[in-house]
Amino acid sequence: MTTTRPERRRPPPPVSRRGRRTPTERARTGTRPVRRKEMRRRWVALLSLVTIIGLAYVLFFTSFLGVKSVDVIGAKSVSAEQVRAAAQVPDLKPMLRISTDEIRDRVAMMSGVATVEVGRSWPSTIEITITERAAIAYFNSGPGGDGYHLVDGGGVVFKTVKDKPAGLPELKLPKVSADDPVTQAVTAVLGVIPTQLLKQVTTATAQTPGSVEFVLTNGKNVRWGNTEQTDRKAKVLAALLSREGKTYDVSAPELPTVS
Repeated sequence: MTTTRPERRRPPPPVSRRGRRTPTERARTGTRPVRRKEMRRRWVALLSLVTIIGLAYVLFFTSFLGVKSVDVIGAKSVSAEQVRAAAQVPDLKPMLRISTDEIRDRVAMMSGVATVEVGRSWPSTIEITITERAAIAYFNSGPGGDGYHLVDGGGVVFKTVKDKPAGLPELKLPKVSADDPVTQAVTAVLGVIPTQLLKQVTTATAQTPGSVEFVLTNGKNVRWGNTEQTDRKAKVLAALLSREGKTYDVSAPELPTVS
């Protein structure tokens, strides 16, 4: 008798999961784009850093944007070449490493220069704008001296000439200096009186800052006093000069006198 063995049941075939991945597979493939993005960011950051360093080197340490010219504006009595020589601007030095303050200070030391402004005009020019000192009076150094000294409205002695300046009043003071209060007072008054009156002044003097006096072209003396009430004093003096007299005192314009 033949014994028949029971057939073994085979397990059912695995169900196909097309298009579906296990969590491990998803984790592996999901990290790849993240890594690519991170690497891309690192490369961009590195290239940006290299670019910045290269640009800084070009701007600060090469002559690519270096000084190629120095323009001087406002120079008349003082020559532009003298200003450039005083400025001492290094040729081809990078513009960003130029100290405009140092240039300004060097040019300001020139006797004929009142004010200085220094700026950069890209890509390669330094601009120096100056205001020259204007003579408002002069004084004579006397026998054996070196000539006639020009003085500006601030009492600064800035130039010496051989010939007597025409059209300027002479200062008759014991001392002429920008630090002297009497000099400051006299030059300040000369700087604010009407132009028509200034043209008539031949000499100016004072013993104190409040006792400024003039001598006019017609020989008349004017006691002006201090720098206050300039407009009122000028109007009062204009009216007084029509009267006969030698000395016209407007130091107190509310009580003027003629003698």
